[in-house]
Amino acid sequence: MTQAPRFDRIGILGTGRVARALALGLAPWSARPLMIWGRSPDRARELGGDAVADMARLAQGCDVIALAVSDDALDGVAAQLAARWPENGAGFVFHVSGRSGLLPLEPLARRGARTAAIHPAMTFTGDAAAELRRMAGARFAVTAGHGDAAATAHRLVAALGGVAVDVADAQRPLYHAALCHAANHLVTLMAGSMAALERAGVADGAALLAPLVRAALENSLTMGFGALSGPLLRADSATIEDHLAAMARDCPDLLGAYCAMGSATLDRLEQGGKALQPAMRGLLDRGAPGMAAHDKVNGGKI
Repeated sequence: MTQAPRFDRIGILGTGRVARALALGLAPWSARPLMIWGRSPDRARELGGDAVADMARLAQGCDVIALAVSDDALDGVAAQLAARWPENGAGFVFHVSGRSGLLPLEPLARRGARTAAIHPAMTFTGDAAAELRRMAGARFAVTAGHGDAAATAHRLVAALGGVAVDVADAQRPLYHAALCHAANHLVTLMAGSMAALERAGVADGAALLAPLVRAALENSLTMGFGALSGPLLRADSATIEDHLAAMARDCPDLLGAYCAMGSATLDRLEQGGKALQPAMRGLLDRGAPGMAAHDKVNGGKI
């Protein structure tokens, strides 16, 4: 026996990657076909459901509306929707921005809407079916407004197969910074490492790195900073000198990231009570861009 839909009609504002995944995941939970608004009617129709040209139809016809637009467009879209909101309308509106809390939805809250920020902590690449599978078990950061907004937000997360994690409104920027530091900077880190391996003559850097990096990631998630290994932990200054010299010679674009991450690693070691050799920090400081690393190699200082 099929479970009865939990919402009368769900609307989605937006047609991008997240909107596509939401449309696929939430369609079974809408008693009537989804209502989709997008700047491109053709793209709106691709999401299934009913494509509409006027936001007023969503405001008047949906009990749940998702704002799945870019961060820069969120304030404007929310204001446009608020201008079309019915008097004393009590529908539920949420956005999926990571960095934003409830402030962009304030115009809607003033009109009677129940509001929340619901951010899936995962990446979206455009494969809606795969992303729907990844959302199962993923965490969703929920920041809810007044009334039963939190309960509705948690129900939506559960409908997508996710796990709701409440994040205070004031902490949304820090929450999002943490995610970007882990996920976005990881991409930069991996791209730099693979470029260096290519310079070193390795034909398939990704294949070489994959087992090592996967093990390091799993260990980090289990053990935290206790998973650290390598020359900084061992205080192997000669190895660090060799690294800096090689990068200055063959891959200078990698020096900045290497030195910055090395210094951050030393900071964490010191915070954990490890006594460091001053020379270790000096090596990384001198190796950072702006210190004429290439000239130092030629002058025999590295």
